[in-house]
Amino acid sequence: AVLVGCVIGTGVFKKASAVAGVLPESGIALSVWLVVVLLTLCGALALAEVAALFPTSGGNLVFLQKAYGRLFGFLWAWVEFWFLRCASIAALSVIFSESLNDVLRLLLGREGEVLSFWQRQAASGLLVFGLGVLAARGTQLGARFQLIVTTVKVGAIVLIAMLPLLALLITLGGDTVPSAARFNPVWPTDWSNLNLAAYATAMVAVMWPYNGWTNVAPLAGEIKDPQRNVPRVFIGGLLLLTVLYVSVNVSYYFAIPGIEMKDIKGSPVSTEACRRLIGPAGLLLASAALMLSVFGSVGGNLNATSIGLKTTNLLVGPRSVFALANEKMAPASLGQIHPKYQTPMRATFVMMLTTIAMIFGVAFYTGADGSALKSSFDLLTDFVVFGATLLETLAVATIYVFRVTHRDAARPYCCPGYPVVPALYILVMLFVLGNMLLTSESRATALTGLGFIAVGIALYFALIRRR
Repeated sequence: AVLVGCVIGTGVFKKASAVAGVLPESGIALSVWLVVVLLTLCGALALAEVAALFPTSGGNLVFLQKAYGRLFGFLWAWVEFWFLRCASIAALSVIFSESLNDVLRLLLGREGEVLSFWQRQAASGLLVFGLGVLAARGTQLGARFQLIVTTVKVGAIVLIAMLPLLALLITLGGDTVPSAARFNPVWPTDWSNLNLAAYATAMVAVMWPYNGWTNVAPLAGEIKDPQRNVPRVFIGGLLLLTVLYVSVNVSYYFAIPGIEMKDIKGSPVSTEACRRLIGPAGLLLASAALMLSVFGSVGGNLNATSIGLKTTNLLVGPRSVFALANEKMAPASLGQIHPKYQTPMRATFVMMLTTIAMIFGVAFYTGADGSALKSSFDLLTDFVVFGATLLETLAVATIYVFRVTHRDAARPYCCPGYPVVPALYILVMLFVLGNMLLTSESRATALTGLGFIAVGIALYFALIRRR
């Protein structure tokens, strides 16, 4: 439940267009979802051994610091703040405003856009600001609400996956009849023409929907009989995600040919598929479900109530800023708890304002005319994937370090298939990262990510190391 709840977000509703844009064959495009989950499983099984060896809160920050030194612990917190939190929240808020535009367009009966490009950016910023203020004041998105959000996300995926079958059995009101002919071409006519660089680019798009799997690894030290149950957690959870993800992508192809799917930019692919199969009601339902999902995800990322009182709450919200301050690697004021609301108010506001600045900064870069190679959402998610993959790959590689430095330590769980399983994950991820640097469409994003990491290294040596 934790694994599925951490991972499912917006990617499965949106990223099919990015995959179809570089892989025109539906069979090859669908295979990416399987390849990425197999690699994720390799990384998860390896990182779970490290987590079981150090069953303390902190996750990758602790692993990297113990394996490579204090600099890498700081870099994880730095990357988590800029990439995994602020950029992720910004990407989610962009999807919220796009879905809001679709809902308003339907309710007002308009053919064109209801909200202009900059009005959508303002709506994204207002969402982050509003939820940030609520989080700073200690208003939690309660467990029942989070349960509703997770149920809606899973239910929406299952419903979309079943729509083609339902549309064949009964009239749903859409203007499209599901057809297997829309899968053509399924496979390349000449396999020698399969472009590995394009495949790696598609993997970057698919890695966003699977982002979040590392949040579960620190639980390995708390699971009973970990040698048996940790593989069950990852294999079972990732298998469930794969069934959901592949099923819904198959559903998209029944409604939208790949040649059309790649050109869907403004609205999520899920919304367009539902519109074609159900009609206006499908657009409304898909957009509303996606908006609720984003609302819960953004709120969960910003919320950090009682962060100073309960260690477990360091796993949400502005924990990177708060943790850096308490480790004397950031201004001490950012580690203070508000006396009335019992929240890290200053850390929350720093994250909120940084995210809003990122939303508008990326919007200025992409422009309102739609001429940019990638949308704001794709740029932000590629930025997240680059930073997260780089540091997560280093975290997975710590298994080799600890096999040497902690040779005689008791290991409640050992990675099956060591040393091949972690090596497979590391080598493929390095290829994906290298491809991002070499490919013109993603080079700017990758270089920006390296630039942020370089700034973090410079700050560490200039201001923090002596502390």
